[in-house]
Amino acid sequence: MTSPTKAEGSGSTVALDPELEVTSEVTKGTKKLEGRSPGQLMWQRFKRDRTGMFCAGVVIFYFVVALCAPLLTSISGTNPYTLYGQDPTYADRPVLDDFGLPLGYFGGVSADHWFGVEPQYGRDLFAMLVYGMRTSLFMALGVTTLLMLTGIIIGMVGGYFGGRTDYWLGRVTDFFLSFPQQLFFIAFMPVVTAFFVDPREETPTYFRALAILIVLWLLGWMGMARIVRSTVLSLREREFVEAAKVAGASPGRIVRKEILPNIVSPILIQFTYQLPSTILSIAFLSFAGVGFVEPTPDWGRLFAAGAKYAEQNPAFMFFPGVALVIFILCFNLLGDSVRDAFDPKSGR
Repeated sequence: MTSPTKAEGSGSTVALDPELEVTSEVTKGTKKLEGRSPGQLMWQRFKRDRTGMFCAGVVIFYFVVALCAPLLTSISGTNPYTLYGQDPTYADRPVLDDFGLPLGYFGGVSADHWFGVEPQYGRDLFAMLVYGMRTSLFMALGVTTLLMLTGIIIGMVGGYFGGRTDYWLGRVTDFFLSFPQQLFFIAFMPVVTAFFVDPREETPTYFRALAILIVLWLLGWMGMARIVRSTVLSLREREFVEAAKVAGASPGRIVRKEILPNIVSPILIQFTYQLPSTILSIAFLSFAGVGFVEPTPDWGRLFAAGAKYAEQNPAFMFFPGVALVIFILCFNLLGDSVRDAFDPKSGR
């Protein structure tokens, strides 16, 4: 028989105490019912998506490679501007044959030139690719950010204020949507450069980049504006917005504090779809000869050169093509994962 002293100090007595038992359950319940913000819930769902996490890692890897392009080319001992097939300095290490084709296998892949060399000139393809990624990715990031901001502002103003404001902003949006984008890109780019630069002079690279940014910005913000407008139209009639109006909040405060936090989801999702589309648009301009030109490294210019050398050296297109396909595919899959993380029912 257990003595009263042992029973008093034992763990079983504590468990039999109803007051302590209720307190323990309440404490455990409090920890389990700890609230989470929508951002934390989204991150928890996104972390469980293996495809999304893998694609996010690939996308981050691409941006790191683009950012570290000078470091990578210094490790390889090459640069995207040197003509290794024509520079007398490298005459003791020939990379081209008498017909201007790369020596060796698969486009001249070697310990000195990791991805091979360009026919006729002998420029290093690895250096051209990483610098081309640097040009395309950061150019696309700037363009996408600018057109997203423009679309958000115009969509929020039109959707919140409605009436004549919404009507005229809608007509402006329809006007810009009426332009055939691809054809207008080709036609408008020479006009922009010729308007500011003498046709007899070579257009600086920074000005070409500015012209591309202006053209893509003018013709790219409309989709974001329409998405934001439709979302704001549904939000402005909600109870929390009406309560803010009754409390005397200004329109600016209502937009910033009540509406903007509730449209973060469509903005992020649209951003993940818009960035790869912008990269393809920049590549298209360079491929068509109205974007970046020699000797600026660019993804689109690599494809233009690859098309020219397709019969002589098909391997020249392999590395830029695979790199672009992987990036676009991963970014689109990342967009799907972000959408599903914000709205789990959308994937059902």
